Amino acid sequence: MNLVEAVTHVKEKSKKRRFTQTYELIINLKKDYDLKKAENRVVDYFELPHGRGKKVKICAIVAQELEKPASKVFDYVILRDKLPEIAGNKRLAKKIAKSYYIFVAQALVMPDIGKYLGKYLGPRDKMPNPKYGMIVPNNALEEQLRSTYDRLQKLVRVSIKNHLTFGVPIGTEEMDPKLVAENAREFLNWLFNRIPGGRQSIGSVYLKLTMSNSIRII
Repeated sequence: MNLVEAVTHVKEKSKKRRFTQTYELIINLKKDYDLKKAENRVVDYFELPHGRGKKVKICAIVAQELEKPASKVFDYVILRDKLPEIAGNKRLAKKIAKSYYIFVAQALVMPDIGKYLGKYLGPRDKMPNPKYGMIVPNNALEEQLRSTYDRLQKLVRVSIKNHLTFGVPIGTEEMDPKLVAENAREFLNWLFNRIPGGRQSIGSVYLKLTMSNSIRII
């Protein structure tokens, strides 16, 4: 079956739940894919053409001048002056690092983030990265922050470091199956070009909903 049929089939065979389930691709790398080689490890983001179908929480770390506009846009805002206090509370720092999918930083605050939160965000691959637009100008306006927030909502993180199997969300059961299928297709095309060895490094790919059985699509 093609991707649209696969998306539809998974939904039809899944029991109705009390929450909106997420479609996920489960990618299995071949057993001989060597994660001990640094060049084989991948940490990257892909922008889904049609978004994830549900929002992720995004935290902004800014100085005083951006507190007001950032608070109107982001799910949580941390002021630069609070970073030493947070870093001194290991439990709180870990909770914050775990609670937000993406962290955005005002440009001038980046050195402080590295100093105080680097050891909490770094291992989770959550340090703000300019490559993906996670660092905003020091004089950013509210509409710029809103545009950043909306675009980052479409990102999914790919982390291939410790395990040969990983999952990537590609939409929800409330989305048009054609849009979910296109998200899947574009992601896989990107992955085949991004991962060392390309398509030959992939052993299999499965599609599933959060609490459904999976079906093999590759």
